[in-house]
Amino acid sequence: MAFIRALGIASLLASGVRAAVSSTGFTVSLTDIDYFLPPKPVASIAGCDEIQSLFDGGLFVPFTVVKGDGITASYSEDDVWQESFLDALYVQGSSKPANISGTILSGTASSELMPGPYFINAAGQVYEAWRLYSDVAGAFLESVMSNGDDSYSVLPAGTVGQKLAIAVPSRLYFEKSAEKPLAGVRIGVKDIYDLKGLRTSCGNRAYYWLYPPASNTATPVQNLIDAGAVIIGKMLTSQFANGETATADWVDYHEAFNPRGDGYQDTSSSSAGAGAGTASYPWLDVSLGSDTGGSIRGPSQVQGLYGNRPSHGLVGLEHTMPLSPVLDTAGLLARNPTLWKEAAQAMYGANITITDTYPKSIKTLAWPTSPSNVANQLLIDFLANVTDFLGANTTAYNVTASFGSDNPELPSLTTLMNLTYALLITKQQIGLVRDPFYADYAVKHDGRLPFVNPVPLARWGWGANQTNTVEEAIANKTAFMSWANTTFLAPSPQTCSESLVLYVGSVGGTVYRNTYWTAPGVPFGFGNSRISVMAEVPDFVVPIGEAPYNSTITGHVEYLPVTVDFLAAKGCDGMLFSLIGALYEAGIVKESLTGQSGITGGEILLRRGMAEF
Repeated sequence: MAFIRALGIASLLASGVRAAVSSTGFTVSLTDIDYFLPPKPVASIAGCDEIQSLFDGGLFVPFTVVKGDGITASYSEDDVWQESFLDALYVQGSSKPANISGTILSGTASSELMPGPYFINAAGQVYEAWRLYSDVAGAFLESVMSNGDDSYSVLPAGTVGQKLAIAVPSRLYFEKSAEKPLAGVRIGVKDIYDLKGLRTSCGNRAYYWLYPPASNTATPVQNLIDAGAVIIGKMLTSQFANGETATADWVDYHEAFNPRGDGYQDTSSSSAGAGAGTASYPWLDVSLGSDTGGSIRGPSQVQGLYGNRPSHGLVGLEHTMPLSPVLDTAGLLARNPTLWKEAAQAMYGANITITDTYPKSIKTLAWPTSPSNVANQLLIDFLANVTDFLGANTTAYNVTASFGSDNPELPSLTTLMNLTYALLITKQQIGLVRDPFYADYAVKHDGRLPFVNPVPLARWGWGANQTNTVEEAIANKTAFMSWANTTFLAPSPQTCSESLVLYVGSVGGTVYRNTYWTAPGVPFGFGNSRISVMAEVPDFVVPIGEAPYNSTITGHVEYLPVTVDFLAAKGCDGMLFSLIGALYEAGIVKESLTGQSGITGGEILLRRGMAEF
């Protein structure tokens, strides 16, 4: 048999068959920092006589493109450029800056080059420098690169750190404009959104391999790309966007690591990767998540980020995996509220209007009145600051009691809504995701079933046995929405929403990822986080500080985020973005930092004493 194979190979060679070889890019190291060079050169420089003396046996020479203003502070602030790129310089333009030294490359570029770091080969081909960072938090499922058209490929590169390598381009390459307001903004995408050319896992390994790469890009992602955003990877999601808790619920993929506090707290889900990555990495600007029952707000709360569940229907969800179409929304997680707003404007487009006239009424839900601990003191002080800033009146409001008083003919709110959410997410996902997935898998695998994590399996099993219908659940949702949107979440022609409604998001509580939890169940009941889900109104998470706890991991006092959620009338997303931006400018809220603390920053405990990745 071996002899036959040898003859076969020899005959192929003799017949002149040639293997098609194409570049997938290059990985190089410069002063112990790894870079990825995309496969296609961005330009070539002809007549560059000085270049041959610089190679010294290497394949590429690093150099910096400068313009008339020379090397400015923006170079040293860039997280891709380093001083080793100053060994050679190429001056773009007619005048040579006075403040540069080093070998000046002569010759003429085939196209204009933006300032920043590049590599050049002996043939004069110029490649962008994309720095490789290690995803030490495990926030990404795949690192991606654009193919130069409207499709994407998996990044064929790695670096130290025991996780994926994520490649990011220099920020110096980009200039924002009216047409490209997000030029150079680095964004990670939750892996329920299709990205043309890539497979979508929805957090399930069998699903990932069963279906071919996507032929379209999901609408929210495309809107961000059209605005100039750089998509750097697909981010971890709990399976089929169902809520899972580390560690036993996560079987097919391991939950990302929350960097805050001792580093071993749950990330919340289903936008777990988006929360962990945004809180961990300064080289990641914004993450695209989804929120059906809290999947953006939960990760934002426990990692101290800005995150929004938008008004339902604010952006189309074509080419996006559904959990419940009547509840699903696309939102963003970010550290900086200004960039958060800009990304939202690009993604939602004409469906969002920024307004700067704010309500004078604040309603609070179960707000603390006694400063009995650090979190309560932070919440009380924050409410006072917002009230003073707006010149508003603040009143406590009880949603359940008010609903009962206004609707004596209906069951109590707790009874009416107890099964509503569970019915919608299970029954709708069974028909839209489970059944076609099972059928397609069975065809390919001789009638077998695919593996599914414990949480979606338990939820689907419950939903399949319920006699209550989706129509009944929608009727219950509509009853609550009709009441809420004419009472405490009523619109206003002057301030968009008659009132702001505030409730407590997180108070520095612990959910350790090394705990053995009970078997998964079904998400029954109704609480403050379900208001926006059922009423289709915006719900925005705002970090306000952090509270101490005694870590059972480190044996030390550590700190976890304290956050507040803002609710307003449906369609008032722009007013909330504007208000939170105004609070930021006034110093009442601050940018969230990466690392162990969103307030003081600091290296994640896992990485202390380690080299920069």
